[in-house]
Amino acid sequence: MFDEDGSLDPVLKFSLYAILTLAAGKMLWEWLTEDVSRWITVDLWGLIADHPWWTGLIVAIGLSVLLLLGRLLSFLLGADIYVGQQDTFADPSDDSADPDVLTFKMKQLSAMSATGFEQACTDLLARDGFRSPRRVGGAEDLGVDVTARDDEDRLLILQCKQYQNPVASGHVQKFNGTARLHHGADLPIMIALNSFTQPAVGFAQHHQLILMGRPELKKWAHGQHLYDVLGIQTTTW
Repeated sequence: MFDEDGSLDPVLKFSLYAILTLAAGKMLWEWLTEDVSRWITVDLWGLIADHPWWTGLIVAIGLSVLLLLGRLLSFLLGADIYVGQQDTFADPSDDSADPDVLTFKMKQLSAMSATGFEQACTDLLARDGFRSPRRVGGAEDLGVDVTARDDEDRLLILQCKQYQNPVASGHVQKFNGTARLHHGADLPIMIALNSFTQPAVGFAQHHQLILMGRPELKKWAHGQHLYDVLGIQTTTW
């Protein structure tokens, strides 16, 4: 019923909104096809006078329907187009989250473009205090999407994969061929929205590449420091 971010499942939410919308539409149609003046002056006034509690309940339901319709329009039309840190997708339902700390829901990361996903990772690095975080991904990026340095001047090279399926070993092998040899990474980190295949995990362990799958990405996106999530030791914090 609820997704991994603690929100109502989008399909269930859409179905609920659709049912409420159809019910409201049917009520509106029946109202419009009646003698409106008689309905207002006779029937409605009589209903209010005879059933004040039912009237209050109907008014409350009507207001709720209007609110749900607004949320439905926002859900259908409001795509998560992330362009920078000024667009902060903090989860307002999380009472433990600091509203001033940049966080993302997993469904928001899923809805972003590939460029937006890379920018979100860049801004999360900035949130965690890394120096000079920069998105450099592009057609000729040679395996690097984001760069940054930590307080010990170690170079982080991130490759961000927003694939719908787990990232296969071939992509990890290509990253291994460029992250250290070409870019001089001290910490080569590959991020996958939907995790990695087992052969990819085995290859990364053998070559000491750092993989961040979906569970780790969720912790990072929800506010934990990158090094806490990955278990990386540092002497400066």
